[in-house]
Amino acid sequence: MATKANSPSSPATYGEASIRVLKGLEPVKQRPGMYTRTDNPLHVIQEVIDNAADEALAGFGKRIDLVQHADGSISIEDDGRGIPFGLHPEEGVPVVEIVFTRLHAGGKFDKGSGGAYSFSGGLHGVGVSVTNALAKRLEVTVWRDKQVAKLAFEHGDVVEPVSVRPAASGDRKQGTTVRVWPDAKYFEAADLPKNELVHLLRSKAVLMPGVTVTLKNEKSGELQTWSYKGGLRDYLMQSLPADPLIPLFEGEQFATASEAENFAEGEGASWCVAFTEDGAVMRESYVNLIPTVAGGMHESGLKDGLFGAIKGFIEMHSLLPKGVKLMPDDVFSRASFVLSAKVLDPQFQGQTKERLNSRDALRLVSAYVKPALELWLNQHVEHGKKLAELVIKQAQTRQRASQKVEKRKGSGVAVLPGKLTDCESRDLLHNELFLVEGDSAGGSAKMGRDKETQAILPLRGKVLNSWEVERDLLFKNNEIHDISVAIGVDPHGKNDTPDLSNLRYGKICILSDADVDGSHIQVLLLTLFFRHFPKLIETGHVFVARPPLFRVDAPARGKKPAAKIYALDEGELTAALDKLRKEGAKENSWTISRFKGLGEMNAEQLWDTTLNPETRRLMPIAYGALDFGQTEEAINKLMGKGEAASRRELMELHGDSVEVDI
Repeated sequence: MATKANSPSSPATYGEASIRVLKGLEPVKQRPGMYTRTDNPLHVIQEVIDNAADEALAGFGKRIDLVQHADGSISIEDDGRGIPFGLHPEEGVPVVEIVFTRLHAGGKFDKGSGGAYSFSGGLHGVGVSVTNALAKRLEVTVWRDKQVAKLAFEHGDVVEPVSVRPAASGDRKQGTTVRVWPDAKYFEAADLPKNELVHLLRSKAVLMPGVTVTLKNEKSGELQTWSYKGGLRDYLMQSLPADPLIPLFEGEQFATASEAENFAEGEGASWCVAFTEDGAVMRESYVNLIPTVAGGMHESGLKDGLFGAIKGFIEMHSLLPKGVKLMPDDVFSRASFVLSAKVLDPQFQGQTKERLNSRDALRLVSAYVKPALELWLNQHVEHGKKLAELVIKQAQTRQRASQKVEKRKGSGVAVLPGKLTDCESRDLLHNELFLVEGDSAGGSAKMGRDKETQAILPLRGKVLNSWEVERDLLFKNNEIHDISVAIGVDPHGKNDTPDLSNLRYGKICILSDADVDGSHIQVLLLTLFFRHFPKLIETGHVFVARPPLFRVDAPARGKKPAAKIYALDEGELTAALDKLRKEGAKENSWTISRFKGLGEMNAEQLWDTTLNPETRRLMPIAYGALDFGQTEEAINKLMGKGEAASRRELMELHGDSVEVDI
């Protein structure tokens, strides 16, 4: 007799036994792309190289040697301290085994209270365990404390447990060698890309003067060695695609113990910057020797520092022609650079660590680059004037491009609302309009904004629920009238083709308090845009700014100075407090403030948390997984006057999952 589709024995049954718990390294094998790049095995090899580099960065190693063996395996050897191989005090398992078999286990979490690594690229504690999970075989040999320890794994499992013997007289004193046979089934290509590998190893040598890095290929017999004393300057000059306009600007600075109120001791950056008139630019950035190919906050800090210094020089020497407005990209677009930042506790975007998210890194790099460049420009005025000419030329080219758009807009411009504080630029790509809840917050926003590109339109009281308002009657409401005139687009429907050529801002940002009332205003404004300005959402012009709800005044802890930490919501607050505890802060040694509204923030706080393009949270509005019709149905249920019964049903079903903010 056939089994019915919904019977308990059916394969489609969803019950307690359906839930599978992935243990050990299984998650990596199931979804390797979440933990590493899978186009080739370079990234899993880089995890081992990074560990060797962290030893050198901590001052315990002078060599990193990589060998490509004839059998396809790769070995990485360093002369660092050697991974401990005694039993872990809590786990009762050899530490070296834990390092290679457990996710989120490592020596790099404890930054501020005498941890093994003050500065390291490793943060997540999953690095070499991923290498092990995706390898057919992996062998580790450690020289430490006049002993030699060996162990081996296959497919992530221990096959040869730790064995320890006394070191022979001819043995190395200390260090680690890891030999890996990557499992080809996890990668699109089995071979390491030679150019990328050479680039990676050479950059490690560049960033660590005095450390020798070698690459040997057993098949070809080729041996390459890198050891740099010239550092970033030599490296950048070798890589530049064009001759620099002026001599290279280079420098480095790291925080001393006396600067502890601003940055942790040892934090800072090394940099070398070249400006070229045309051609491609070459840019590389690193955090604790980890290449950040997608950039991040340290690059934003370099951009901020370069722009501030060059703009100041141009203003001091009265070089700016009338009508020309400078933007950061006018400076940055012609800059090639190598930037190496040291950050105590780097926060990366994703496990592959391709982008740095630590907001403090912007302030750190900018604080050291700007004064150094100001001094350099004033010592080399002729070079400074050449650079100023280049930057002004870039600004004029950009403004001419935006003026062409202006001419097409025509002359019939409506009178702008009196309460709109407009920006100076007419460049649609950069201009932003903030629709701000309340006059007090509008005042802080006006003072804290970037006058060049950011406009403020304060909204008084709750905006009209426009879901069922006829388009012809919309302008009876002053707030909606002012919004439409300010953005330069008339109300329209889903199937209309409105004229967007008069659009005055590339980004229209809803900025309201982080509480329930603020959320209500967000919903009312989003309803307005969805119902009467849908093309602005479709073309990606509508955003919601996300100001923080909490501020934590954190005390100094270990090498970390006292700091102000902002948290978006309860979840981020909990995470921030957990991080403080890990860094050695005593329980309740911090102070938590809750912002009742944007008006409570001063101009500087509002800029740092909500307006600054480099550090703010700006959420683009799009339909996501829903199509237009599904979105319309959902909003109708929330905002329609005749939908009280649907809303009541919704609240009865899901009311107990709502957190009430009183």
